[in-house]
Amino acid sequence: MRRKIPSNSALQAFEAAARHGSFARAADELALTEGAVSRQIARLEAFLGVALFERAGNRVRLAPNGVRYAVQVRETLDRLERDSLYLMGQPIEGTSIDIAASPTFATRWLIPRLKHFQNKHPNVTVHIAERMEPFLLAGSGFDAAIHFDHPAWAGMHLHPLLEEVLVPVCSPALLAEAGPNTSLDALPRLHRRQNPDAWQSYAQATGILLTNSAVGARFDLHSMLIEAALAGLGVALVPRLYIETELAQGRLVAPWPDAKAITKTFCLVLPDPIELSEPPVQAFAKWLLDEARGLAL
Repeated sequence: MRRKIPSNSALQAFEAAARHGSFARAADELALTEGAVSRQIARLEAFLGVALFERAGNRVRLAPNGVRYAVQVRETLDRLERDSLYLMGQPIEGTSIDIAASPTFATRWLIPRLKHFQNKHPNVTVHIAERMEPFLLAGSGFDAAIHFDHPAWAGMHLHPLLEEVLVPVCSPALLAEAGPNTSLDALPRLHRRQNPDAWQSYAQATGILLTNSAVGARFDLHSMLIEAALAGLGVALVPRLYIETELAQGRLVAPWPDAKAITKTFCLVLPDPIELSEPPVQAFAKWLLDEARGLAL
């Protein structure tokens, strides 16, 4: 059965007119005459059997039905444009895969190593999107996810990659200003908003006294915490795997013990076993596991 969908031209004319609140300005944007825009919208209203605009002389205003429909049409056109641009950007020769990853892991661990994969598999393009929380992988459009081990991934195939071991770090300048015998409790502490109890757990695991573990500035991402520590704003409790370079360069120092009792495990999440995955996904999975093992050596 033929779908009851208006013409693309009519939808674009309506969306532009709704956004601008003017047929004339919509016509300028679309390189049409004002009359052409008016006719497209009239055909759309006839097709729908609903008035989308209220007309008073030369002035137009969205009707209540038009307000709702404009939002829906805009979302649909935006999504169609994104999907079209995505396909237009696919390599002529080769293939691509889409990976969802937690943002700091992607920026500070995965992306710096992607050149290794590119060198081995030059015909595979890797697209990366950030996902802060676990999600339903099936039907999401992603070929794999890199995230924490979590019950939400039930039914998926999980492959452990790395342990997220937290360690308190700060800039050497902050310690120098405070003095060599300053306790951790006396220094300003920085928090990740999604893990507000991290410092309390750290104190319990290490036996270090923190009189008020909740005091301090809060940030959304570990990458923000790292930048805040580098800027001398305080002591950040962050995964050691993200800051090896800064520690080696002396830009951050870690005179306190790791919090090994409150670790999390990063996993590669696949909808199918590796051996049954599509060849490019299989190649990426094997490469990623090898990279993670190499870090652990």
